[in-house]
Amino acid sequence: MHRTIFTTPVVSSLLRVFSLTFLKLTGWQVQGALPAQAQKSVLIAAPHTSNWDLPYTLMVAFALRLNIYWMGKASIFRFPFGPLMRWLGGIAVDRAKTNNLVLASAQAIQAAEGALQLIVPPEGTRSKTRYWKTGFYHIAATAQVPIVMAYMDYQRKISGLGPMFVPSGNVEADMVQIKAFYAPFKGRNAGQFETV
Repeated sequence: MHRTIFTTPVVSSLLRVFSLTFLKLTGWQVQGALPAQAQKSVLIAAPHTSNWDLPYTLMVAFALRLNIYWMGKASIFRFPFGPLMRWLGGIAVDRAKTNNLVLASAQAIQAAEGALQLIVPPEGTRSKTRYWKTGFYHIAATAQVPIVMAYMDYQRKISGLGPMFVPSGNVEADMVQIKAFYAPFKGRNAGQFETV
């Protein structure tokens, strides 16, 4: 995988101090820790209802010492922002193409040297949607890595890592459990997030 802000030596240390300070001053609490067996994992990013989710996610990742990559629509990687977005851990996704994103993502996780956490928002959009995409589930199952349930609750100003979840192969049953975990959380635009 490409070099990111999290693997740039001096910059990552300075940004961790900034992130911890900013989150504390603004009243946010960071909870949880990455389990040792989840150094390579897929992180669910929910609720995802605002552009503000990205900067807060980056700060929480610094606070928790994660090495994250995240998927974003290809349009935000256009000139002149492409190099910056990739340095922030972004991977462009062209929704119009029918390439095998699940297999490519799983192979990238397996091939990575050292820790790597791939963040995937199950809603696939910041807009209101009733149905969650299951790409995160299939990436984790294909790569044979756990899913970690990451969350951000703007109402209570808490963010962090919840429990680790190992896919059973029964997607429908597993999604019921995963959505039940996320039911109490409120995104920045709370009306746009549904888990039913």
